[in-house]
Amino acid sequence: MKRLALILAAATLTAGCGLRPVYGGGASGPTATFLSSVAVQPIHGGRTGWLLRAALADRLGEPTQGDRRYRLEVEVDDDLTSFGIRGDTAVTRERRTVRARYRLVDNATGQVVLDATAGSDAGIDVVSSDVATLAAEQTAAERLAQVVADQIVARLGLYAGRRVRR
Repeated sequence: MKRLALILAAATLTAGCGLRPVYGGGASGPTATFLSSVAVQPIHGGRTGWLLRAALADRLGEPTQGDRRYRLEVEVDDDLTSFGIRGDTAVTRERRTVRARYRLVDNATGQVVLDATAGSDAGIDVVSSDVATLAAEQTAAERLAQVVADQIVARLGLYAGRRVRR
């Protein structure tokens, strides 16, 4: 009973604060409509660029009709740094860092309406098996591409929400 009263009190206090759900309205809401108007351009950067583009296309959708209103241009930087070096100079740990600079461009005007960065990193244990280490490096790249794609789409959703409120 106390829990219900606390929830109702919190709902009452936050009702007037102006907070609105980003994805209010579901698939036909303004944010989802905005995100579906964004075309992801090809991303250079090897396998990681391909993974990031696939993750973004999965979240934003592939173009089904002609031109979209916006295009998302992404530059990716994938860095693998060795550290944790033992006395025999063998590496024991690596860090994979994926950073992306992205720009949202209005196709009608050519104006950059959003210019930002996203990134994440992951630690990798270097083991005696080269195959296991390579698999860990590739898995880290896959996970990081998903994380960076989530960050980019979240930022695009916030931009859409601010744009709709104006």
